[in-house]
Amino acid sequence: MHQLELVGKDEITIMINKHAEQNRPVSCFINNPFIPWTSDDAESLGIPSAMLWVQSCACFAAYYHYNHGLVSFPSESDPKLDVRLPAMTVLKNDEVPSFLHPSTPYSYLWTAILVLNDTVRCDMMKSNDCVEWLDLKPTSSVIYISFETVVYLKQEKVNEIAQALLTTGISFFWVMKPPSKESGLPIHTFPEGFLEKVGDNGKIVQWSQQEKVLTHPSVTAAVYLVDVFKTGVLMCRGAAENRLIPKEDVVKCFLEATTGPKASDLKSNALKWKVAAEAAVADGGSSNRNIEAFIDEVKRNIPPWLYCS
Repeated sequence: MHQLELVGKDEITIMINKHAEQNRPVSCFINNPFIPWTSDDAESLGIPSAMLWVQSCACFAAYYHYNHGLVSFPSESDPKLDVRLPAMTVLKNDEVPSFLHPSTPYSYLWTAILVLNDTVRCDMMKSNDCVEWLDLKPTSSVIYISFETVVYLKQEKVNEIAQALLTTGISFFWVMKPPSKESGLPIHTFPEGFLEKVGDNGKIVQWSQQEKVLTHPSVTAAVYLVDVFKTGVLMCRGAAENRLIPKEDVVKCFLEATTGPKASDLKSNALKWKVAAEAAVADGGSSNRNIEAFIDEVKRNIPPWLYCS
C-alpha cells in the first residue's frame, strides 16, 4: 500500500494535468477508502473529492459505531465479544469486519478507513478475459471464488479449497490475486496435478471485472465473504481462531450451496436481493436518485477556474 501511494501520487497528478491540457479538466476526484491519500492530492490541486464506499452498508455501520465508541467491539482483553449494532442481527466476534478485530494483520487499513469516516475510473491491474469461457458453461453451473484484494490465504488453506474442488467436480472461476513484491509473501501454488485434473472445468485468473462475472448467467454461487443476507453458507465459526478448515468441510459447503436441499432457498434469496439492487439503480430508483443528486451538487460547487473555456 505504501508503494502504491509513492507511485500513485505522481501518476494522479500527471493524469489530472493531462486532462487539463486537453481542455477536459477534472471537476471531481472520486476515490475509495483504501487509498485515502488521494483526497489530499485532490485538495492540493484545488479539486473537490468524494469517497466511493465499496463495502456493504453493514460494514459502514460497523466502522461508524466503532469509530464513535457507540457499541462495544472485540478487544485484546475480550476478543470473543459479540457485537450488537442497531437494526442488525447480533454479529459473532468473528463476523465483524476483520479490520476491527484485535487479531487483524491489516490494522493500517482500518486506521485509514476510520479517518475517512469523519467520473474517473481506473483499474490498476489488467483484467483477464473470462466472459468467453463463461459463455461456454451451462446456466448456474459455475461457482465464483474470490477473497478480495487484501486478504492473503495461507498456502494450506489454498490446498484444502483446491482438493475440495477436485472432490466435488464443480466448475469454478477462481480469482487469485498475487501478493505484491513489497509484501515478501510467497506466490500460491496448487497441489501437484491439480491443473491437469481440473482441465477446462475451472478457470484461475489474477484479476477480473467482478460485475461481469457475478452477473453472468453461468455463475451459480459466490464463495468469498461471511454471509449476513442468507444467500450463502457459512464455512465455519473459526475465522478469528485462525484454524484450518479441512477439505471435507469445504466440500460440504460447496455442495450445500449448489446442489443441496438448501440451494434453492439460497438462490431464491439471492434473486430477491438482485431484484432490489436492480430497482435501486434503475431510473427513479433510490441509488439512481442519489447519484443524480450527487452530480448536481458537484456541478453547483465546481470552482469557476475549472470550467472549460
